[in-house]
Amino acid sequence: MRYRSLGLATVLIVTSTAWAQTPSDNQHALIGPPQLHALPVTAPTLVEAYGPDPLQIGELRLPAGPGPFPVVMVIHGGCWSKGYETLAGTAPLASALTDKGVATWNIEYRQVGDTRGGWPGTFQDWGAALDHLRVLARTQPLDLKHVVTVGHSAGAHAALWLAARPRLPADSEVRGADPLKVSAAVAIDGPGDLRTLYGFDKDICGRPIFVNLFGGAPDAQAGRYRQANPIEWLPLAVPQFMVASVVLEPSAAQAYAAAAQSAGDKATVITLENAGHFNMLSPADPTWAPVEAAILAAAKAEQ
Repeated sequence: MRYRSLGLATVLIVTSTAWAQTPSDNQHALIGPPQLHALPVTAPTLVEAYGPDPLQIGELRLPAGPGPFPVVMVIHGGCWSKGYETLAGTAPLASALTDKGVATWNIEYRQVGDTRGGWPGTFQDWGAALDHLRVLARTQPLDLKHVVTVGHSAGAHAALWLAARPRLPADSEVRGADPLKVSAAVAIDGPGDLRTLYGFDKDICGRPIFVNLFGGAPDAQAGRYRQANPIEWLPLAVPQFMVASVVLEPSAAQAYAAAAQSAGDKATVITLENAGHFNMLSPADPTWAPVEAAILAAAKAEQ
């Protein structure tokens, strides 16, 4: 492990030479959703709906003790689209974090291909799930002064966007009347600046995504793209942690962090070399340790 400073962004580089070993050595083989879904998880304390649609649900896990506990809202990825991923892929992460003393709220949400998924439904679901923590806190020992959004891939975009949501115009159809303010955001291998992925989304996801997500190209839906793009709303006034790997390339993570710090925010980049896109979500994987450390640091962070 070595440290390096590039401009305004603090960069933590984690090197694991085991990733370069031959395919016959499966100890550190790259994994995907099927392997994540097969990992053991703890049962949720409760599963609760945050809206009327069957997909508007979340799993709340509470650690042992009386609380109140910092809350990590966990948002899975999957190209913003139905059929790629579900909350089962982030349940191992949520379970591991709960074991470390934080409450976790692992959510499902409507995506492109689901009824009313895409714009505005996907964004409204993210916001409604976050705001539902106020309802949960009436009966559960949750510390709403320390709420961290953590997302992977498309969920990384969601994590940063939820931190930006209070800055959206009051008349925005995706902002909500009273957005719950988060205390930090952790983006795991996903974008903070959608402009860096437009045109490449079809290569990453196997088909064009953003045109379906927003109902058109950026020139046709400029307002939607701007409202959805976290970097457009800096400063977010909360610490931001960017985990760079495959989708969020180090250069893009560093550029976002530099923009955030230039605007007055605290931003940290954690670069995982040769880690693949999913390995860092597995608590059994060596690349999980720096990700977990960042999330736990975010749960205690003060702007």
